[in-house]
Amino acid sequence: MININIDPVAFLSVRWYGIMVALGILVLILWTVWQVRRGAKLTYDTVFTAALVGIPSGVVFSRLLHVIDRWSYYSHHLGEIIGGSGLTIYGAVLGTALGIWIYSKFAKVQFGYLADVITPGIILAQMVGRVGCTINGCCYGTETTLPWAFIYNHPNALAPLGVPTHPTTVYEIIYLLIIFGVVIGLRNRLKPDGSLFMVYLSLYSVWRLGIDFLRDGTPFIFGLHEAQFIAIVTLAITIPVLILRTRRVKAEATVPVEDQATKELSL
Repeated sequence: MININIDPVAFLSVRWYGIMVALGILVLILWTVWQVRRGAKLTYDTVFTAALVGIPSGVVFSRLLHVIDRWSYYSHHLGEIIGGSGLTIYGAVLGTALGIWIYSKFAKVQFGYLADVITPGIILAQMVGRVGCTINGCCYGTETTLPWAFIYNHPNALAPLGVPTHPTTVYEIIYLLIIFGVVIGLRNRLKPDGSLFMVYLSLYSVWRLGIDFLRDGTPFIFGLHEAQFIAIVTLAITIPVLILRTRRVKAEATVPVEDQATKELSL
């Protein structure tokens, strides 16, 4: 078993988790800027404005989902709702996407194209954020006797001290690395725009639906965690939309061929 004795507090009251979240955001921005330099049909102004809108909306939505998930606690500690600790990755991703979608409507930017460009960066940012979770001791798994179980010993860790648990954050980092490889392989191959982002959402939702059975959490609906419920809703939306959009693209692609064949026969 692996003993984790790292102090989650980097300095003063700043935790490594917060530093890694900030670093993850920076990674996402740098990835997008790099894509613009490589020829993505976006301007630097669009990227930075989208970041100015998407980051706050992601933080707010992330915090909102955390508060809803832990409402049994926050209902008795209302003063901690704003300014307290606790975020959700699902909320960060969906909140950021919502903010950028709203921005795209006003700025007349193609949201689907922008979402596809930043999707690999989102995955990288998540991986960095999960490193912070690993140090922090949050998002820990259920108790296990597996030889690679994590045992947190530092008193500032959020995981139960001295209890061997599934290293679910490490599991997720490995899975995100796999998704990253899949997404990179599918870039510029999926049509219409926005499909790559939905593939990522689908793959991550499948993961969250399964891994949360190995994670400590609060029952939300039907005994499922909040993240599992969101995963089910996300899959119920993304899978049908992906199928319909793919069929539509294939149908549109075959129309010119059929028209050409008709013309040749008429001649």
